[in-house]
Amino acid sequence: MYVSVNGAKLFFDVDGEGLKPDGKTMRQKPTVIMVHGGPGADHTVAKPYFSQLTDIAQVIYYDHRGNGRSDACDETSWNLAQWGDDLKGLCDALSVENPIVIGTSFGGFVTLSYATRYPGHPAGLVLISTAAKVHFQSIYKAFERLGGKEIRDIAKAYWENPTAEGRALYRDRCVPYYSCNSSASTDWLSRILWKNETALWFNGPLNEHGRMDFRAALSKIECPTLVLAGEYDPITPPEFSEEIAAGLRPEQLTYLKFPDCGHGVVGDKPDDALIALRRFIQSVQV
Repeated sequence: MYVSVNGAKLFFDVDGEGLKPDGKTMRQKPTVIMVHGGPGADHTVAKPYFSQLTDIAQVIYYDHRGNGRSDACDETSWNLAQWGDDLKGLCDALSVENPIVIGTSFGGFVTLSYATRYPGHPAGLVLISTAAKVHFQSIYKAFERLGGKEIRDIAKAYWENPTAEGRALYRDRCVPYYSCNSSASTDWLSRILWKNETALWFNGPLNEHGRMDFRAALSKIECPTLVLAGEYDPITPPEFSEEIAAGLRPEQLTYLKFPDCGHGVVGDKPDDALIALRRFIQSVQV
């Protein structure tokens, strides 16, 4: 399905009903907005895992502009301010009030853009394997710890000078180190409708990826926030999540770091992550 948001046609999908029969009445379930990672990927990275939440919430997936099935638009609109505005605009277009927003990796950057620009709008936030500020030297060191100097050098070469060839090599050699679970399925990589040009526009320390910094704005966030991190995540090392946690109000924060876990958390610790997600969603007052 498509909806017009801020001059762009965005693809979205809905899993689960919003109103559920409950005896003689209808009960309104909270709405979860899934904000996918990338950039250059699409919402399919979140399926089917987050569909497990549909007994307690309605789940809405969408593709950012310049990503997946949504309009490519002009590359000058591929920025976090626009993507944050699009997330709010999507909610407005679908008449979603006070959503629980779950952002993973790059989707966490977008979620922080949205939440710091519209702090009264979300009922809750979940930030999974993400950052308020990316410190690239920490990323290079993490890759070297996991894969040695060769893997570090491949990662550094891509991030310092993003190219299509470097991205392909990075995906082949470095992305396997995102997971600590060698038996985890990689089918999701084949399902993605890739838009590599968006990643090349955004990625790296010389582009917005390196310039972004939400640390000073974290105090604006008003809602309960769950932060999940993996102990051995090379691309958003746990110190990035700890930096987010330090910037939030203690009374609104739940921070969980999973041992023996890489990037995205749900791939390596699906059961533990689902318990944390369900507990958080059910605790949020919508």
